[in-house]
Order: sequence, then C-alpha cells, then structure tokens
Amino acid sequence: MTRHLAQDLQQAAEAEGGGPEAPSLLSRQTARLAPAWMDRNLWLLWWARLAMSAARAVAGVVTSLYLADLGLSSLELAGVFMAIALSSAVLSTATGLMSDRVGKKPFLIAFPLIAAGAALVFATTTNIAALVLAASAGSFGRGGGAGAGAVGPYQPAESAMATASVAPRWRNAAFGRLAFASGLGALGGGLLASLARATHGRAHAALSAYRPAFLAAALASVLAGLLAVFIQEKRSLIPKGASRRPSWPTRSWPLLLRLWVTNTINGAAVGMFGPFVSYWFYRRFGVGPGEIGQLFAVVNLVTLPSVLSAAGLARRYGLIRALVVVRLVQAVLLIPMVLAGQFLAAGAIFAIRMMIQRVGMPLRQSYVLGMAHPEERASVAALSNVPSQLAMGASPLLTGWLFSISLAIPFEIAGGLQALSAVAYWLFFRTSAPEEEREAPGRD
Repeated sequence: MTRHLAQDLQQAAEAEGGGPEAPSLLSRQTARLAPAWMDRNLWLLWWARLAMSAARAVAGVVTSLYLADLGLSSLELAGVFMAIALSSAVLSTATGLMSDRVGKKPFLIAFPLIAAGAALVFATTTNIAALVLAASAGSFGRGGGAGAGAVGPYQPAESAMATASVAPRWRNAAFGRLAFASGLGALGGGLLASLARATHGRAHAALSAYRPAFLAAALASVLAGLLAVFIQEKRSLIPKGASRRPSWPTRSWPLLLRLWVTNTINGAAVGMFGPFVSYWFYRRFGVGPGEIGQLFAVVNLVTLPSVLSAAGLARRYGLIRALVVVRLVQAVLLIPMVLAGQFLAAGAIFAIRMMIQRVGMPLRQSYVLGMAHPEERASVAALSNVPSQLAMGASPLLTGWLFSISLAIPFEIAGGLQALSAVAYWLFFRTSAPEEEREAPGRD
C-alpha cells in the first residue's frame, strides 16, 4: 500500500477537483489544497479544528506530566484518565443525540470554551480535586500530543456538519482535510508544550513551570469557539410540530450494533496506551515536556501527507480494506516501539506508527457518517463511540497497575487487542461498501 503513497498524492488534484485540464503544477496544487467543494462552513470547521487540535496537543503532552510532578502515581493518573473518559462519553453522547434535534453550532461554540476554562483552572491551582473536575468537564488532557484526532465531546456535531456540507464523492477527502488541520494544530501544540518545564517531583515549583503551556491551550480553545460563531447552519429538517427531544437512531441500528463490537475492542486498546504516551516517554527515558513536545511536533510534521493520501488509498483499495490494513499495522508497531532501547529509536517507530494511523482516522470517521441515516448522523457518531469511551475509561486502570510490573506489558496487550479489532472490523464490514463505492465500483 505504501508504495502508492507518492502516486496518490500526485494525482490528488485531479481526483479531488483539479481535473485533467488543470493547466499547471501550481494550479493543480492549489486545487488540491483548496478545492471548489470546500464551502464556507468547511473552512470554518477546518480552522476551528486546527486551533482546537493545538489546544488538545498541548494538554495531551503536559497534563499527565504536571499531575505526576504534583505527586500522583501511575495508578492515580489512571483514575484521572478514567474520570475524563467517562465524562467525555456522557458529554459526547448528549451532544450527538441533541445536535441532531436542536442544531450543531451551539456545541461547536460551547465545548471549546469549556475546555478553555479547564485550561485556566490548570494554570491557576494545584488542588487535585479541582483539577480532576476541570479535566472531566473539558475532556482536558485526554490522549497524546501526537494524537491530533479528537477535538472533544463536540466531535459528533462537527462530523455531522462536515458530512452535510459536502457531496458523498468528496466526503473522504473532506475528512482528510480536517485531519490535516488536526495535524497542523497538533504540530503547533507540540511546540507550545515546550513552554512547560519538568520539575521532576518538586510540586511547589510545578504550577509556575507549567502555567505558560496551559495558558496557550486556553487561548487556542477560545479561538476555536469564536470561529464556530461564524458557521451558518441550515435550518433543521424536522417537521413543524415534531418533537425535538433526543431520539434513538433506529434506522441506523444494524450499523451501530456492529460498530459497538469493534469500537469496544479498539477502545480498550487505545485506553491502555493512548493517555500514557507522554508519561511512558517520561518514565522510560527520563525526558521532559520540552523533548516530548518537540518529538510530537516532528511526528505531526512528517505525518501531514498521510491524511491527504487517505482518500486516494480508499479509492484504490476500497475503504474497508484500507481501514483494516491500517489498524493491523498500528497494532504491530506498538511492540517494537516499547522494546526500543533509546528515545530516538522509540520516537522514530512512534512516528511511523502515527503516519499509518493518520490514514485511517479520516476514513473511519467518513465511513461511519456516510453509512448512517442522514437524520441520525450526529447520534450515530456519538453512540458508536460510547462503548469505546467506556472501555477507554476502564482500561487505563489496568495499565496503571501493570506499570508497577513493566512499562512494556500494557502496550503489548494493547497491540494484541487492536489487531483483534481489525479482524472484527473486516468480518463485520467487508461486504458493506460506502455509497460512493456502490455507485461507482470501478472508479479509481
């Protein structure tokens, strides 16, 4: 698959709106980066995703290190991550169910501002109870600084709005561009994390050492919320007089049931290593937020082309096949990463793994939204991840306990679980092609 990456990038202009008549390389590249199908709402979502990903990346790098420097053990950190994951599950579910009925824009404004408030709490206090409450409310500090995918509990609303703004044939490319924005934002966030300094257990010095990074996360979150103000949402298609109360997505039930199985397995895997990536580098190699932030910035830089190749790979191999291969490779690469003996070697393997992961991220989101009923997209996007988020909330406890035995075992178990989820995904969805592949089965 990887040998076609350069070819797919070269052909992206023609495949995504440039057309064979594009007169020059410059015009083809312009069409590839700013195609005609990108409307005003998609551009606003793009810039908001960039800003919010920067904030999430900063938090992903420094939050666990800050809490560790305040004296929390690995098991106590796991408890914090569990609280954040469970709170995020509740908030994202409510967002998905309600935004299909009352609109998506309010959630795109409110949640970034809540995340900004959480960052300000982290910048002003060392009280553990206050920090846990703030992190739970804002889904703050969840995931790694190189993750660059999640923007918080409002993602179901964002994904549904993006899907409604583009024709099915451009959906994979649209999600690829949002993922590209995530990568750019996370790159900047990784560099902003260098504003923090590790205090290595000196709790009295931690607040001032980490405050600049948390303030940067707050500013980026506020920017994301302000950008969403200018989104123009179409009036709801709900018939006049019909109830606007949240309802169960009954028309998408078969899809939802299969996603629950695969996402639960994958969620357990991600929960075992995702929140601990920064902490693992910190414990394994003794590096601080500066070195980790710089590594994540490099990772996000070298992985940017991956998301732009996602749509081309889906056209060439089929979306489901591409997703399964990507997840299997991700699973395998966890093993050599945790067995590496040097920080640079582990970082290089991590970068390769993230290049592969970035291909699958927009395709997975695109597939779920494309297969869901149009009036249930946000609900399906949210509910499909509930079991995953619950598993992600529980599995960090196992990692926190296993870290007292070995720093490698939790990640090795996670790799096995992720491989199992890839197999399940193939068994469940190999005969369920998305709309664009059913309409044009021979199209490259």
